[in-house]
Amino acid sequence: MSTHLASKRSQPGQARLRREAVTGILFVLPTLIIFAVFKFLPIGGAGAMSLTQYRLNGDVEFLGAENYERLFADPNFWQSLGVTLGYVVIFVPLIIVISLAGAVLLNNLKRHDGLFRSLLFIPYLSSFVLAGIIFKWIFSNDGPINVALAGAGLGAIPFLSGDQWIVLLSLAMVAVWKGFGYSMLIFLAGLKAQPGEIHEAAKIDGATSWQTFRHITLPLLKPVTFFVLVIETIVGFQVFDTVYVMTGGGPANASHSLIYFLYDQGFEFFDFGYAAAIGIVLFFIVLVLSLVQRRFFNEKA
Repeated sequence: MSTHLASKRSQPGQARLRREAVTGILFVLPTLIIFAVFKFLPIGGAGAMSLTQYRLNGDVEFLGAENYERLFADPNFWQSLGVTLGYVVIFVPLIIVISLAGAVLLNNLKRHDGLFRSLLFIPYLSSFVLAGIIFKWIFSNDGPINVALAGAGLGAIPFLSGDQWIVLLSLAMVAVWKGFGYSMLIFLAGLKAQPGEIHEAAKIDGATSWQTFRHITLPLLKPVTFFVLVIETIVGFQVFDTVYVMTGGGPANASHSLIYFLYDQGFEFFDFGYAAAIGIVLFFIVLVLSLVQRRFFNEKA
């Protein structure tokens, strides 16, 4: 008898939970549809296209894994991958350090922090193409930097026409200037969310500002740092706009990134199946790196 009464009482509760679950699904359904149409469906289409030879007239010939075999035997692919990895190695630490430094400075401001936050975020609102055009002039032989060096009796720096690492550093500096505002705000949110009593306790115990930052602030920022690291790694692997505007992949393929290689194959040679294979390989490279970064941060935690 008691069991029967308990089951009758639980039925309204179960019905309420079902209604709440259905309501929640309906709320997230538009977002799920958008992700399916604009994210998952294109990835699946690119995966299918990578197994074919797709022509402009719509003819499709199934090739199986031939595009991938050709890709891994292509020295241009490995050269472009090396360029991209070199760029990421420069870009990611640089933007994390500058974003974190900007967030710390803003967090310590007592007045006009909103004004400075807006000013530092403005470059993020500009386009990579516009930033590339401006910095291409700044880094040119007739630009303000080399003109100032010449006036001081020093030689010009070949920002976009010299050694590969100088070119990649120049491109990374443009991307950092353009994009650090976003990561800075993420770090700033993480700093604002830290409990103030922990920092106060460290100050009472005689910890210096550097000791507090190193042993308290940074460890508490690990989840935020992991998020920024993954996001900026993805951005680094997708470098294209500044390369296209500033160097065109040169000099001598010194800045010929993986996305630029994909662009060449897809929109210069119209080899869409091969270009799709490049995109799928890039997707898995970024996925593996993200998983490695996550495991590293979990072990540190």
